[in-house]
Amino acid sequence: MTPTTTLLDVASTLESTTGVSQYLLVFALAMVPAVEPFVVIPVAIGLGLDPFLTGVAAFGGSVAAVVAIVLARSRLTEWWRRQTGTDVTNASDRYGRARRVWKRYGLAGLAVAGPILAGIHLTALLASVVGPDDRVTIAWLVAGLAAWTGALVAASVAGLSVLGIS
Repeated sequence: MTPTTTLLDVASTLESTTGVSQYLLVFALAMVPAVEPFVVIPVAIGLGLDPFLTGVAAFGGSVAAVVAIVLARSRLTEWWRRQTGTDVTNASDRYGRARRVWKRYGLAGLAVAGPILAGIHLTALLASVVGPDDRVTIAWLVAGLAAWTGALVAASVAGLSVLGIS
């Protein structure tokens, strides 16, 4: 799917509904890997949806996806540990050293830069693998998503006003 067809599909999907269902679609589309908030927020605001409500809906969808990914990875790891009796997180001493360095410096950077570089889903998976624990990982990812959501809403509103559309 090309970026142009993705934008057109999101726009036509949002245009085909009205009222609260548009915001529910923003929530759902923010969870889709190919769409994410980086596509759905500008499109929704460009179609005339309320910027604040659009941001809240997209943020909620993104957070739901991130929490689901982090918790699923955690449960799968625990299941694997019970089935095999091995701990996949303690594979080597080298991994332990790398993990200590990561804990000290990396999660905040990944939470902020990851969504734009790799997408929220891949960022959530990577952060859950290397993050110190699920709560800290989720907290940093939510903070990063909040920052990106706010920036996207502000940039979308500013861009539309510069273009004279809104």
